Amino acid sequence: MYHYTDFDAAFLKERNAQFRAQVERRIDGSLTEDEFKPLRLMNGLYLQLHAYMLRVAIPYGTLNSAQMEQLAMIADKWDKGYGHFTTRQNIQYNWPELRDVPDMLDALAEVNMHAIQTSGNTIRNVTADHFAGAAADEIADPRPVAELIRQWSTDHPEFQFLPRKFKVAVSGSPHDRAVIKAHDIGLQIVEQDGARGYRVIVGGGLGRTPMIGKTLNDFVADADLLPTLEAIVSVYNLLGRRDNKYKARIKITVHENGIEDIRARVDARYKLIRPHFGGVDQQMLARITSDFAKPRFKTAPETAYHHARQHDPAFRSWSDTNLAEHAAPGYAIVSISLKAHGKTPGDASSRQMRIMAGLAKRYGHDELRISHEQNVILPHVHKEDLPSVYAALKAAGLGTANIGLISDIIACPGMDYCALATARSIPIAQEIATHFDALKLEHDIGPLKIKISGCINACGHHHVGHIGILGLDRAGVENYQITLGGDGTEDATIGERAGPGFSADDIIPAVERLVMAYLDLRNDPGETFLQTYRRLGLAPFKSALYSEAQANAA
Repeated sequence: MYHYTDFDAAFLKERNAQFRAQVERRIDGSLTEDEFKPLRLMNGLYLQLHAYMLRVAIPYGTLNSAQMEQLAMIADKWDKGYGHFTTRQNIQYNWPELRDVPDMLDALAEVNMHAIQTSGNTIRNVTADHFAGAAADEIADPRPVAELIRQWSTDHPEFQFLPRKFKVAVSGSPHDRAVIKAHDIGLQIVEQDGARGYRVIVGGGLGRTPMIGKTLNDFVADADLLPTLEAIVSVYNLLGRRDNKYKARIKITVHENGIEDIRARVDARYKLIRPHFGGVDQQMLARITSDFAKPRFKTAPETAYHHARQHDPAFRSWSDTNLAEHAAPGYAIVSISLKAHGKTPGDASSRQMRIMAGLAKRYGHDELRISHEQNVILPHVHKEDLPSVYAALKAAGLGTANIGLISDIIACPGMDYCALATARSIPIAQEIATHFDALKLEHDIGPLKIKISGCINACGHHHVGHIGILGLDRAGVENYQITLGGDGTEDATIGERAGPGFSADDIIPAVERLVMAYLDLRNDPGETFLQTYRRLGLAPFKSALYSEAQANAA
């Protein structure tokens, strides 16, 4: 992990002291809410339906046990004993008192954490593949360059008031687990003629106008990456629309001007600023990269693992779904599901946080990751330790064997918390999970990603769900639209709207009809929902959803 310096510590101390004074001025009435709003948003503090919400950055999704334990302490001391992990690899506290927020930020700084640039029209928390540094298919660990981008973008004087928020994601593998094509900038580490560099994708995004990003450069060398990024954001800062916030994201800028025009503008800006990058960024990257050295992996037998696989059906089921291949012999990547049937997706209690921290310290080389799918990862666990890890997770309500299955649902907070939401998301996710658990079908169904958003802003990534669900308000009544065939991987696709929406009472039966149609239509149990949809198209699924009259009218 990155080793924070004295400069980093001093920066956080000064920033937190500044915000403490601003909070005091808001409480004593010296600042109005309108005056305070831009100041609090710079520090990750939102005003939600019922209370303030503090969004804490987990840069590129990486944590150690001390940081996770501190998050648990903060949940107990200043919130309601839990936190919510988000699709941007952040954690949100939904119930802080305004007067306590400065103390929360100081507590975060004690473990080198903060809430800077988790809101506002600036470059947000840089995200990365949650298997980074462990995945068997990885070309290179993307976290060092993600950390470099974090440092470059934090308090960047030119980019604090962009036309709209700006999100960057980095992947180090051919298989995209970071949804890079749905970000303002997506970076993929690639190799070309023996050299390592980056494919640069721009103009992706979801929300009310979903778009898949376009390739700006097929290959950018390490030394040219930061000036390329600076050129892109500079061009967007000048060209992006400020007259209409719904058309202010870079995806609209790329769409309206065309990728060739954007490329020409970026190239011109790059040539102007490139001479000012004298290599300091590469010195910083070398120092950062040294902080991300591989752990000292152990060599041990795998007897306990194979015995548990053979004699414990529950362990075997969990290991089939919740483990991924590791680059190191004898190791596995463990995905801890925060999607127990009937629970809120992404929520973890302080007790669960402490248990996960303890497991990371004892079995996982003191590393944890947060995935954009709202789960927690132990990236380095030897197979001999897996039965012990599973037993501890199961006892804590964290042993659900459902990663990638129908109950492993991404869901935004929706109307239970969010002031922007137009419908509930959490209860729909809970009902889908419990419904299919009762049917005992999810392992037979196989890989199926359901993603739910409670408004058009698409924080639940519904556009790239195999089954996407968007909650809207229709004359004061919740109405849920279904999209089909979305994909957030390297084959990124925006889902196709199936037809008219469904009421809250009707959406679960509608999902069941889709799933039953898939089970009937697939060629064999090995053909996934997405493969079946791509083979057959929308028509048979639309017929399953609607009556003939409804389908014709849609």
